[in-house]
Amino acid sequence: MSTPPRGDAPDGGRYGEAVFRPEQAGEGERIDFGALAYDDITMARLRTLGVGPGWRCLDVGAGTGTVSRRLLDEAGVASVLAVDRDVRFLDAQPVPGLDVLEADVTASDFAPGRFQLVHARFVLMHLPEHDRLITKLAELVAPGGVLVLSDAVDLTSDRTPSTPYTMVMRAMWQGLRATIGTDVSWVPSYPHLLRGAGLVPVAAEIHVPPLLPGSPISRFWADTWERSRAAMLATGLVDDTSVDAAVRYLGSDECAALSAGMLTVWGWKSGEAALR
Repeated sequence: MSTPPRGDAPDGGRYGEAVFRPEQAGEGERIDFGALAYDDITMARLRTLGVGPGWRCLDVGAGTGTVSRRLLDEAGVASVLAVDRDVRFLDAQPVPGLDVLEADVTASDFAPGRFQLVHARFVLMHLPEHDRLITKLAELVAPGGVLVLSDAVDLTSDRTPSTPYTMVMRAMWQGLRATIGTDVSWVPSYPHLLRGAGLVPVAAEIHVPPLLPGSPISRFWADTWERSRAAMLATGLVDDTSVDAAVRYLGSDECAALSAGMLTVWGWKSGEAALR
């Protein structure tokens, strides 16, 4: 799960400083739990789209670099530029074909070149100006290349059965929106936004990992709740007892809930096909 680049939160701070601090012990492991839950799905989609030898790739919000490295090792792409607001999890071990750039994709001067693949996962949901950013990322795609975006979709609703998990997830989304600006309500509009950015054809799919005791996604949510506990409590929707009960619920055989889904949308840049 990627660490998003810098973006202004409602309180004027930068993403991560209020809740998910890269320097906090265990943050790399939390990101990796998300990677274990979603990387296989991401890689299967990228391979199906034809990503492979000769491709130049941009991985935005690369986090610990799991997708970037797998693009090189498994898909055999020519190169990957891994961009993140904080590259401490990417600089540990040099990898042939992998370039690391500490940068802010929201900045006006961010223009690293043209790529056959531009990929961003769990990034834009944390940032404002969604239309502008999607258009900006689309401009980085070479003719014949593809933009692939993945973000979370909240599957709790007024008709979702009330469980310890559901209560805390609702508080988490509300708390993160108030503190760091996370907003998943617009994510289902991805196909429309990619089409508006001039990409065609556009398609989408959704993946919902199973909430099983000890599974990577269950451990990811437990860690995420712990880091965002103050933001959740501030909503008034939950208290410490509620959060603790939800963590126990996730680790039990009684858990019967849907995780947040990952919506993946892709769109092609018109022009001569590039290695597709």
